[in-house]
Amino acid sequence: MKNLCTPHDHLLSRREWLGASTVGAASLGASGMLAQPAIAEELRKNDKQVLFIWLDGGMSQLESWDPKPNTTFGGPFRAIPTKVPGIHISELLPKTASQMDKLVLVRSLCTQDNSHSAGVDRIQRGDPKNRGVTYPYLGSAVSKLMGPCSSGMPPYVWIKPMSGGFITKDAGFLGPKYGAIAFGDGKAPENLLRPDSVSLEADLARNELREKLDKTYRLTRRKESSEASSTVFDMAAKLQKRIDLFDQSKIPSKDLERYGITEFGRHMLQARRMLEAGVRFVKVTSYGWDTHGDNFNGHLSLVPKVDMAFSAMLEDLQQRGMLDNVLVILMSEFGRTPRINGHLGRDHWPEAWSLAMAGCGLKKGLASGKTNKLGTAVEGDAHDIGSMFHV
Repeated sequence: MKNLCTPHDHLLSRREWLGASTVGAASLGASGMLAQPAIAEELRKNDKQVLFIWLDGGMSQLESWDPKPNTTFGGPFRAIPTKVPGIHISELLPKTASQMDKLVLVRSLCTQDNSHSAGVDRIQRGDPKNRGVTYPYLGSAVSKLMGPCSSGMPPYVWIKPMSGGFITKDAGFLGPKYGAIAFGDGKAPENLLRPDSVSLEADLARNELREKLDKTYRLTRRKESSEASSTVFDMAAKLQKRIDLFDQSKIPSKDLERYGITEFGRHMLQARRMLEAGVRFVKVTSYGWDTHGDNFNGHLSLVPKVDMAFSAMLEDLQQRGMLDNVLVILMSEFGRTPRINGHLGRDHWPEAWSLAMAGCGLKKGLASGKTNKLGTAVEGDAHDIGSMFHV
């Protein structure tokens, strides 16, 4: 399968990409407007938020948003109708099918990066090339643009499996204070609470001394490391006041059942709580989608977990009146090949793939773009990351 993208498909700049995504999602205009102060102020004033669901490794579009049943490369799964007449998705997504009237599917993505690292950097940083400058992740850029949360919560939260902590590298050239705070397995960072052996008075005195030493340090040395340290302390102090957000016992059992008694379900529930608390940008990561082998059993295991949690999230955001102000994006770094390899797997395929979005004034109940009968190429206009939000 040869590269099917044409050069003009990749001409959008990073500024256009960020402008298209954040500003376009807020129904505020065309790409390239991110730098305008009036736009940034409008976003801050309206408390727009982003839920970025990242399926790391590459979700197959053929087993999700763009099925091709009964074709050479279609695989074993059927396509099922959705709530929107004429739009069909994989039978692995029955609950999401009932929420299709809230969704936008983009089936005409055509990107040029066939490796995980370049694909991730193009989408999450807006630039896959090493130019001697580290570009910030989307969450950091949104944090910079929109400013502090009015709720006092950290602006950029990452919910992921395994360990957590403060991820300064996400911020790139913006500086460490715009990095992510990661909640490993959705839990509060370790050692967040003040030990019982330290009194409140002693803790306040220690913090006052730290701030004085920090100011002295900044006078003679580079401020980046000091700024990162101060940011961590400040975030910890704010999170200590919202430790209730991490109390799993307060989650109703019916919510746990709706989202799924799975790692991903728990993480999506935690993401909802973070959005309700006012976090600007919440990223949820699911791993294990790089199905070079046993693709169909892999997706048979993974997709239903996403189906439960994603559909429940859309329903909850709508019922709470939040969906108009929360941009929801579900995607990977690329799709997977229509051709099935010798290990019953699908390989990397950036040439014709799909994503799902909802909220923030986007059109509803829409499937934008199409691929050919076998899913090997986009028919009509192909879209790179820079233009995918102009739906």
